[in-house]
Amino acid sequence: MTRFSAIVGGLLALVVCGVLFTHASAQTAPWTTLFDGRNLDAFNPVGTANWKIADGAVQADSGTGFLVTKQPYGDFEIKADIWVDEKANSGIFIRCADPAKIGADSCYEVNVYDTRPDPAYATGAIVDVAKVTTPMKAGGKWNTLEVRAEGPRLMVTFNGTRTVDVQDAKHARGPIGLQYGAGVVKFRNVQVRALGR
Repeated sequence: MTRFSAIVGGLLALVVCGVLFTHASAQTAPWTTLFDGRNLDAFNPVGTANWKIADGAVQADSGTGFLVTKQPYGDFEIKADIWVDEKANSGIFIRCADPAKIGADSCYEVNVYDTRPDPAYATGAIVDVAKVTTPMKAGGKWNTLEVRAEGPRLMVTFNGTRTVDVQDAKHARGPIGLQYGAGVVKFRNVQVRALGR
């Protein structure tokens, strides 16, 4: 009877581990690279920004506009390295309602804008949704911006510091836009992964 109990116990443990592994795998997809330093195949340019690829980054320094993903996203995480000068206005727009008309009223605007006139919504904030909890400065260095959107919960992490954790249900799904608004802006290592619910 002891040997039988050990076998049954072992089989149950394997089943439980398999179920937990399958559940965890279903919750989070692997990372997909949107920009690998070589091409912009995952994006459509919108606007007049002079995007070009140089030294493994996509950059702009004139015009205004966005690189908009061809795919829409609902529940997801995105991470990107971003370099801006001190005068830059940039960020990542998420869950955009209309990929041809990107703006803070039709998307969530995760800001990278050190000199914004209203500093409450400067770098690390979600414009008109969540003020930055910890003031951040991005100018003159490479930074890592991470955004997690899961249902109504939106979280922003900038260089390892959580700057926003908020609930808002205005926008549920849509493409992502990398913004060029002013100054010098560079993006590299842009990756996204879907979250299961």
